[in-house]
Amino acid sequence: MADRWIHFTDGSEQGLPGLAGVEHIGFTVPDLEEATRFFVEVIGCEHVYSLGPFGSDGTWMSDHLGVHPRAVMRELRFFRCAGGPNFEIFEYEAPGQETRPPRNSDVGGHHLAFYVTDLDAAVAHLRRHGVRILGEPTASSGPSEGQRWVYFLAPWGMQLELVSYPDGKRYEADSPVRLWQPSV
Repeated sequence: MADRWIHFTDGSEQGLPGLAGVEHIGFTVPDLEEATRFFVEVIGCEHVYSLGPFGSDGTWMSDHLGVHPRAVMRELRFFRCAGGPNFEIFEYEAPGQETRPPRNSDVGGHHLAFYVTDLDAAVAHLRRHGVRILGEPTASSGPSEGQRWVYFLAPWGMQLELVSYPDGKRYEADSPVRLWQPSV
């Protein structure tokens, strides 16, 4: 494996030693069963395994996970979605728990994007399943020209995105570095 450290002229280094890529993305959902049905039946992911519950009478939860010391992670589930990184979903019970998902504009806001080979077919599939689509598919410009995308919402309000650029993006003509993309 190539040395992934960035070496500066002063001898300092930047970056994680041995960085190989994103292994998984984790997020909390309000109802694990609903989320599992959505990700398996509508999105097409595979549930791989589950763990839990986890809790502590001491400070383990706050020390290791940064949550309230009395938080209980009822269960977590790992999923595989075709050729992208894995993801895990959690269901927690915690004092003072915020139940409204953050918007993209909020600090900590986020979304999970799924690459599809046919954006129009994927949007039609989501509509057949009653999924709320935000706007219409949009063609990107600038360095992302060649890409089309659309946001949609999970049943609990989490922001998700479909993205497709089967012929690549404009930035690729001039950049020596390529963004990671799933192999299709």
